[in-house]
Amino acid sequence: MGIAAGNGRASNGRNRGVASQSELLVVKLGSSVGDSFPRTTQLMQAIDYCVKRAVELNMPMAINISFGNNYGSHTGNSLLESYINEIANRWKMNIVIGTGNEGAAGRHTGGILSSAPGAQREIIELVVGPYEFTFNLQIWKNFYDRFEIVITSPGGTRVGPIPERLGTQQFRIGPTEIFLYYGEPLPYNAQQEIYIEFIPVTDYVESGIWNIELVPIDIVVGNYDMWLPSGGILNPETEFLRPTEQTTLTIPSTAERAITVGAYDSYNDSLAFFSGRGFPRGGTAVKPDLVAPGVDILSASPGGGYTTRSGTSMAAPFVTGSAALLMEWGIVNGNDPYFYGEKMKAYLIAGARHLSFEQVYPNPTFGFGALCLRDSFLLTQ
Repeated sequence: MGIAAGNGRASNGRNRGVASQSELLVVKLGSSVGDSFPRTTQLMQAIDYCVKRAVELNMPMAINISFGNNYGSHTGNSLLESYINEIANRWKMNIVIGTGNEGAAGRHTGGILSSAPGAQREIIELVVGPYEFTFNLQIWKNFYDRFEIVITSPGGTRVGPIPERLGTQQFRIGPTEIFLYYGEPLPYNAQQEIYIEFIPVTDYVESGIWNIELVPIDIVVGNYDMWLPSGGILNPETEFLRPTEQTTLTIPSTAERAITVGAYDSYNDSLAFFSGRGFPRGGTAVKPDLVAPGVDILSASPGGGYTTRSGTSMAAPFVTGSAALLMEWGIVNGNDPYFYGEKMKAYLIAGARHLSFEQVYPNPTFGFGALCLRDSFLLTQ
């Protein structure tokens, strides 16, 4: 909130946000007691409340969402992403979402399988750190691609090939219980999920290198992706041995009608290594749309004063505040009553600045470039 619209009161106006005179509508996700991790249904309810309130007040609105997770196909058409795409058409608003901080976290990998003669099976090495209570792994693939799975524990116990059978399968590998679930396509998502849950029989999941072997049976396209849970859920040592930095956008930043924002280091125009990167699975859209400053950002601190933080949660509100200023010029001041939604995104992209060390735009790391509100505004003149 401080980055998007802080008034700088604690610094005599010096550390103000981008749109420092904006009115704020604040919605808290999760419970203040017990498990406070928000569910996607709560996020949908929060957006719905904001839209209804904006309509009631007859005010344009820029929604900032600095929240995301890895659960889903990352194709942009999950229930949450579809909801965001739909509700973005309901009012004069923009929904701005950070790409998450999974870029260099080692929690994504992927590849392409083939069933042609001589094609090799693929072995994905997963390092499980010590004292891991339980965790899950998602594999997302095309439903029409068929492959079997072999799982080998660090102790050498091997299970498989596990046949592709819809529903849940359960088996034990040494001191670890495995639940494996083959999903099916949904009305809003043609992709197939293979969900694997690692549960310790006693205290912890067996640590070391687990091998997840994919054995091609009948491959049409063959692309697959794997994700581990995002955020601070896992032991920092739990990661893929050969991770892939692309397609590390967290959900719902993959929603097509959202303005998706990655982070860069504005002090030297360099890459922010943590920033989640595109493109969405399937390559149907360019994401992120643009990047904004996200390294060592000084802003309001909970409890008073100021603090310095890094992350795409700091980058997104730069764009949210910029959208608010452009909407003020267009809608509130009567210069352009239609300055919102895809039109806003188009102006932000058109005004985006190309960073000197990156030659090809758009690209999976910086999208169409770095936020430049001045150049976006000049395009309106």
